Amino acid sequence: MLAHCGGSPAAAVDHLVGAIAAAPEDPEPYAVLAELWRDRRPELAEVVRGANSLRTVLARSYVSFLDGDMDDAATAIGSVTGVRPDIAWADAPWFGDERFLGRVSAGALAEAAMRTMDRGHDLDTDGMRERFQPWFRAIDAVAAREPAPEALARMAILLRACGLTDASFALCDRADSVEPVMLTEVVRAGTWRRLGEPERTAAAFERALALDPANWSLYLDLADVRAEQGDFAAAVRLTEQGMRHEPDEPTLRAARAAYRARLTGSPADLGELVELAPGLPHDGYRDLLIDHACAGPALPAGLVAAARRIQHGDRAPATGEARPAAPRTDA
Repeated sequence: MLAHCGGSPAAAVDHLVGAIAAAPEDPEPYAVLAELWRDRRPELAEVVRGANSLRTVLARSYVSFLDGDMDDAATAIGSVTGVRPDIAWADAPWFGDERFLGRVSAGALAEAAMRTMDRGHDLDTDGMRERFQPWFRAIDAVAAREPAPEALARMAILLRACGLTDASFALCDRADSVEPVMLTEVVRAGTWRRLGEPERTAAAFERALALDPANWSLYLDLADVRAEQGDFAAAVRLTEQGMRHEPDEPTLRAARAAYRARLTGSPADLGELVELAPGLPHDGYRDLLIDHACAGPALPAGLVAAARRIQHGDRAPATGEARPAAPRTDA
């Protein structure tokens, strides 16, 4: 192989990984890579532990398996899958090998599963579900061997992303049979929300709060559900409860201001939202809060216009009565 590639380990790895990408299930490229790893380990180590291109990370996943580092093997192939989920990387013979499934930790497989979703690709298709079958089998095997509740909950997120909502709920139930934890309920809530079940979504968030009553973000999650249902009084109450635990959190303050403006038509609350909105990290959520707030009763037109300008990319506040002191910079 090295002779074919001009004696270059980097070129050999590139060639072999190209062959793996073309047919991840073919054992031959792995066998050649294993031989090179045995015979030219120092040179190949420099290649696969170096620059994090897709090809080098894929090679790293296999050499980590060869070295018995199953956790690194899992997270590396998870990263590769996140970049190109249209290729069935987990059809690799080693991924279904008992040496891998018997030793990879639940935490590492959960992290790997999360990495498969990093780029936001749509996994809820028949083609994706087919390509992810080895992942589903690995989750089953590791969950049976090491049912760590938080790890199982994170794996359940991948099942949900692939449209397997019943399997996601079942994995959450398995996690609960070991120990109820907040994350499991949050994952359940997200699955119920995906299914368009707001009351069940809210019930899961309430159970999460019972397990972690000082978690401000759970109050915000539940407030958002109540706002979606049109219960802005409950949304205000929940954001205010969250602020008892984290009074300076900008997103929580912005949500409270938005929901109060929607409920009462308070210019002061809409003004606070206009002040906070430019610093919020998620544009989609910012715009949703502005939509809620601007629907409040009898709000001044200039203030509403100031909020709408933020939605359209003008982060500078309006003049006159709509002008807050300055956009926050600590968000």
